[in-house]
Amino acid sequence: MLTAASAPPPPEVDVSITGLRNSKGQVLVCLTTNPKAFPDCSKDKASVRMAVATSAAAHFKIAAPANGTYAIAVVHDENSNNKMDLAIFLPREGFGFSRNPTITVGAPSFKSASFVVTGDTAQTIKMKYML
Repeated sequence: MLTAASAPPPPEVDVSITGLRNSKGQVLVCLTTNPKAFPDCSKDKASVRMAVATSAAAHFKIAAPANGTYAIAVVHDENSNNKMDLAIFLPREGFGFSRNPTITVGAPSFKSASFVVTGDTAQTIKMKYML
C-alpha cells in the first residue's frame, strides 16, 4: 500500500514587535513579496494580511505562502479602524518595517525592508511614532 507524502508546512516568520506605546487597539500586519504593493498590501491579492491584538503583538507568527523574498509592514491601529490615521501627511499611529530601515520622508523601499525566507525565520520590528 502506497501512502502519499504530505507536503511540508509553509515556512513561518516569527515576528517580535518592540516599542508599542500602549495596549490600545490592534496591530495591522502586511507580508508581501510584491515591491509595488509595499507597504500597503491592499493592491496585492497574494499578500498575507492580519490583525493582531496588541496584547499578543509582542510575539506572533505569520505563515509565508512559500520560500521567497518578503517585506513586512505593521501599523499600531490604536483606534481599531483598520487603517493608519494621518495628521497633515504625518502618521498619527505607530508603524514599523522588517529589518528596521531608516525612515526619512515616506515609507522605506521594499529592498531596504526585504528579507529572504528559505524556511522558518524571525524578524524583530521596532515601532516608530511621529506624533
